[in-house]
Amino acid sequence: MSRSTVTATRPQIALQTYLDALLQEATLELEQSVSLDEFEAAVLEEQVRDARLASPVQAEPRVEAPVAVAAPEPEVVARAEAPLVVPVAAPVQVVVEPVAELGVPSAAVVPPSAALLADGRPAWAAESFECLLFDVAGLTLAVPLICLGSIYPLDGTELTPLFGQPDWFLGILPSQAGNLKVLDTARWVMPDRYRDDFRAGLQYVISVEGYEWGLAVHQVSRSIRLDPNEVKWRSQRSQRPWLAGTVIEHMCALLDVSALAELIASGAIKRMRLN
Repeated sequence: MSRSTVTATRPQIALQTYLDALLQEATLELEQSVSLDEFEAAVLEEQVRDARLASPVQAEPRVEAPVAVAAPEPEVVARAEAPLVVPVAAPVQVVVEPVAELGVPSAAVVPPSAALLADGRPAWAAESFECLLFDVAGLTLAVPLICLGSIYPLDGTELTPLFGQPDWFLGILPSQAGNLKVLDTARWVMPDRYRDDFRAGLQYVISVEGYEWGLAVHQVSRSIRLDPNEVKWRSQRSQRPWLAGTVIEHMCALLDVSALAELIASGAIKRMRLN
């Protein structure tokens, strides 16, 4: 080798040595700055890339981290799947038990006739008869027991109203004999001096034998036996046909239930309102 050649390559050797030293320092700094986890991740990425290049037909399945999804609330799911139906219990109808039975059993009773005898007496007054005394808004009334069925308590009992009924209809009372249509008795016996507060304090309902209604009263007094001669009978009943007469000794009105029933059935209450 000539001297010129050695001289020419000496600077190159020095430069190469310097560059090798810089590269060695840079590699050392890179190794110190890269963590082991990052290095492994890089190696894994290179392996995955090599596998894809080797098998281009079969794509590597994509691995995704599971995503936590909050479960919907049970109430929301129930409303979405089907509407929540809350069963509503049907109201239980409370049957009112009677406090007293009047007359004979209903199966053996024939409703008394409204036909009048020659002197104006009803057919049931041909002989002595039993009557029940009760009070309606301070007025004492007597009704033959043969016309009555049972006495039901009304205090604390709620009547079932019916729409479209006249003002003398108080409502329905469920009883062992069926649903009783309760009448405001005071509107019939004293229409001229009736007041709305007469409805307050009604204590009992007296069912009428042979009919689906009962009389609302304030008090029940006692039963008495009457002789037909003890009654001042009305021979003319063009007005208030339900008033059979007056019991002189007890100073009370004797009620003819059959005549009252016919009056209600015929719809004469409308004509009474007009009058």
